[in-house]
Amino acid sequence: MNTRSPDPGKPVIAILTTSDRLKQFRGNRSNFRDIIRTGKEMGYLVYVVTVRDLKFEERTVNGFIPSASGKIWYSVPMPLPQVIYNRIPNREEEEKAPVARKIAECLEHEEIQMYNPSFFNKWSLFEWLKESKVTARHVPKTRRLRSANTLSAMLKNHDSLYLKPENGKAGKGIMRLKYRADISLPYRLQIQSGKKNVTYKAASMDRLWARISREKGISQYIVQQAIGLATHGGRPFDLRVLLQKNGRGAWAVTGIGARLAGARSITTHVPRGGSIEEPASMLEGTFGPERAASILKNVPTTALLIARQIERASGAMLGEMSMDLGVDEEGGLWFFEANSRPMKFDEPAIRKLSLERIFQYSQHLARQSK
Repeated sequence: MNTRSPDPGKPVIAILTTSDRLKQFRGNRSNFRDIIRTGKEMGYLVYVVTVRDLKFEERTVNGFIPSASGKIWYSVPMPLPQVIYNRIPNREEEEKAPVARKIAECLEHEEIQMYNPSFFNKWSLFEWLKESKVTARHVPKTRRLRSANTLSAMLKNHDSLYLKPENGKAGKGIMRLKYRADISLPYRLQIQSGKKNVTYKAASMDRLWARISREKGISQYIVQQAIGLATHGGRPFDLRVLLQKNGRGAWAVTGIGARLAGARSITTHVPRGGSIEEPASMLEGTFGPERAASILKNVPTTALLIARQIERASGAMLGEMSMDLGVDEEGGLWFFEANSRPMKFDEPAIRKLSLERIFQYSQHLARQSK
């Protein structure tokens, strides 16, 4: 496709990130290059801007665009954006005072539309979904991990639990706890570090709690019933759904992928040894073709209900999210996680549509005046 000059009828779009002393700005450069290239092909002016350079009182801002080879980024004066695509790279950056202030300014600005103002917190997500009967049934039993008592109470009903950091990312810090009353060391705690797992066995809740406390440090955790997931070749898998708003401003499913857990991993995250798979073939192995097709048909419906409920309950304006859904051995769907800054999907068709939707939704937003 040849790139064309920006269409004056289309909004100017800025990808917001934070600055970096050595590398100009932070974030996933190859993702930013893809977004800018797609925008150009669709007739949009799009650039990267840092929190520091986004000054609303100026006529132009300092924006970054890649060279033709993509190796070098040039700093160029750009018009103020009408739509801001928030890609602040992580929670630590987002929580810094200047960043929080700038996001608040963007949200209040008369002429600028900004969506996905912040990362999600796991506990809040489960609380929001419990508010609606329709979504509550897809939520595993979840509590805040306050003390050893919380664990004891959860183990009365569930012999296998997941312990997850409220603000975790890519499976980091997740632990799995199994309890078997009939053995001498009844508590087994699997701790995920990199692609390896360490299993710690304890005879008593006191010893177990001491180890968990050491692992989690000051991080806030939730504890959650482990769902018996459908497996493929003996390994659990889950479904990763990308949802975005389309050119009409309505939620739509951009694509569904499957992630198969690594050989000894307790999660399906690719950085932890998981692999990207085709959802239908994963499901067919367990359920046969007909049942697999009917489960797959339920996925978009369920994911859309969940996305709408998250947006409603959060009170924020959202435009995209990725979501992890588990399929249990009976074919039931369970919600595990949603991310308001989705990582890019590697499946080519999903990737292409996901880039186009950023601009279709931005066009819709620009038509809505505040």
